[in-house]
Amino acid sequence: MSLVGDIIALVRGEAQADLVVPRSGQAAKLTVAVSGAMAFLAVFALALSLASGRLADRWSDALAQSSTIRLSAPAAELEAQTWTVLTVLEQTPGVDSARALSDDEQRALLEPWFGPDLPIGDLPVPRLIEVIETSDGYDADGLRQRLAAEAPGAVLDDHTRWRRPLVEAADRLRLLGWLALSLILASTAAMVTLAAQAALASNEQVIRVLRLVGARDSYIARAFVRRFTRRALSGAALGAGLGTIAIALLPRAAADGAFLTGLGFTGAGWLWPAAIPILAAVTAFWATRIAAFRTLKGLR
Repeated sequence: MSLVGDIIALVRGEAQADLVVPRSGQAAKLTVAVSGAMAFLAVFALALSLASGRLADRWSDALAQSSTIRLSAPAAELEAQTWTVLTVLEQTPGVDSARALSDDEQRALLEPWFGPDLPIGDLPVPRLIEVIETSDGYDADGLRQRLAAEAPGAVLDDHTRWRRPLVEAADRLRLLGWLALSLILASTAAMVTLAAQAALASNEQVIRVLRLVGARDSYIARAFVRRFTRRALSGAALGAGLGTIAIALLPRAAADGAFLTGLGFTGAGWLWPAAIPILAAVTAFWATRIAAFRTLKGLR
């Protein structure tokens, strides 16, 4: 029978053909249970992949258009060099704004490491100048050369060394999530194949009788394909539903963008778990179809 016919039979069902496949037994329970477990894990793999993508975009956007200048100079020259750096930045194309951080702001940055009582005025802490770029950006090499000439104590940090490893790590996590999802689908296919082969082998006598009365292999295979595809679909739907509920119960994203609290779906992303049962059903359809025809060929 053609592939289109198999799909139509899958949707409509066929009561007589369904009698060929046992309604209960280890193969049936295994198919439903493993499909549900794999779908549950697939939801988390999908959430990991999507959350990693959001994290990479957030880190990249947060660091892409901001830079920092560290200015080290004697106390008597610090204010003059600060104004020199700010003047250079005002004249630099691609710089949207620039400002020197106050002592309170610098103390707040150092507080997690040195405590709240840090005497910042008595320490040779560099003056920090925050630089905000325009969407077009600025020429970092040209700015470094000009700062070296006019304010030798100024060091430009465009966050490249911070941004690149963070974005690469998030991208790898996203790739790992999709790889995990692929492995889950492959494991589902392997499980359904083994279950279908076991069911076919246990019904060898029934299959031989059906052949004697004129049943074609396509008719027999169609019954197994339909039954195992529906089992995989029902089990995956249950597992995906439970996985989605588990994701919904996780803590929401914190204000600081912590990764583990941001593991979830946003907006239309909540529709993605609905695709997992469909993928499981398609995987089970092809795995059972291939296994059925191969096994039936060996039973001749």
